[in-house]
Amino acid sequence: MSIHPYPDRSDVAGVTAEGAAWLASADPYPCSTLALWRERPDAPLVLPCGTVFDVVNMPAVFGRGLLDRMWEEGSGSGPVAVHRGRTLLFTAPGTARLLPRLLAAAEAEEAVERRGGGAVPPLLCHGRGDAVTVPALRPAPGAGRPASRWLVAPDTRRPWLPGAEAVRWAAVRSARAAASAAVGISIFPRADQGAKVYDVSRRR
Repeated sequence: MSIHPYPDRSDVAGVTAEGAAWLASADPYPCSTLALWRERPDAPLVLPCGTVFDVVNMPAVFGRGLLDRMWEEGSGSGPVAVHRGRTLLFTAPGTARLLPRLLAAAEAEEAVERRGGGAVPPLLCHGRGDAVTVPALRPAPGAGRPASRWLVAPDTRRPWLPGAEAVRWAAVRSARAAASAAVGISIFPRADQGAKVYDVSRRR
């Protein structure tokens, strides 16, 4: 089923209480994490990967294209954040270990079939033993657009998280689309390219 994003808008809903509990469950001391967030909901935190979620970290422009593929042609995504110009896609545990091999196989297949489909840029895969900075539950009032923010905020204790195969599929399709569009790139970027948010009510 095709899933279409909301029209662009400048505000992004914050994390729900259920979403905060899910994020905190990644920490060895979830109660301490929740207590800190109750005092400072505008504070970003570092959380470990590998048990509750893995994270695929990618360039912002490629990340937007990948998300468009997942939402318009696939089953949507779980939580997604932006951190210092990078897109952080929260994925199922184990994705960080499997995805590089799947992408290498897809690249070899492209070369054999001579599709010229465009290369997937290097993706940073954070899994067991790694940690990532997650955005604050709520942006600080009057602070402007923060360096870390949610594009798809956690809203449930059991979010659907894409696995390695789903991310591989979206990455390959996004790379092909980018290569096809390269000859028609405009020197005038769209206004507020970072404002798109996605309709989580229709998420798988």
